[in-house]
Amino acid sequence: MKNRTDSFVSVGHWPSAGSFEFNTDILATNPINLSVVLGVLIFFGKGVLNDLLDKRKQRILSTIRNSEELRRGAIEQLERARVRLRKVEIKADEYRTNGYSEIEQEKGNLINATCKSLEQLENYKNETIFFEKQRAINQVRQQVLQQALQRALGTLNSCLNSELHFRTISANIGILGSAEEITD
Repeated sequence: MKNRTDSFVSVGHWPSAGSFEFNTDILATNPINLSVVLGVLIFFGKGVLNDLLDKRKQRILSTIRNSEELRRGAIEQLERARVRLRKVEIKADEYRTNGYSEIEQEKGNLINATCKSLEQLENYKNETIFFEKQRAINQVRQQVLQQALQRALGTLNSCLNSELHFRTISANIGILGSAEEITD
């Protein structure tokens, strides 16, 4: 152990400038190198490392704050959405209930309107049948009357001679003349 400490302590005994040797004693050189490097790093890198760690800490804290704010905002939006959903469900139930009652009411109105239309159509049909029946009866009457008149004229023409014809005309003229006197 004395050998090792001597190599640290005896700074005055250096080999001459012309010769260069490596110290291959790992146990003697590595702790010195490591302590020097660590000392330099601690001395000079302490501020930089602290700044880096502080910046990292601030970024992490701001990220956490932002996340918390976003979470609170999301929770508020979720609550508002739930309230809106409840309102919409209530309105949907009202519309559904009102819709069913309106459908039933419209169904009843449609049935009533259809019944009225059918009654009107039945009345129109009956009136049309009655008018067509009356028209057919009137046509038959006219045809029967025309045929009867034609037969009567045919019978009269075959039975009448000029003297009977003259007397019939005179009698009719007399009837017309007496009718004229009454009206005057």
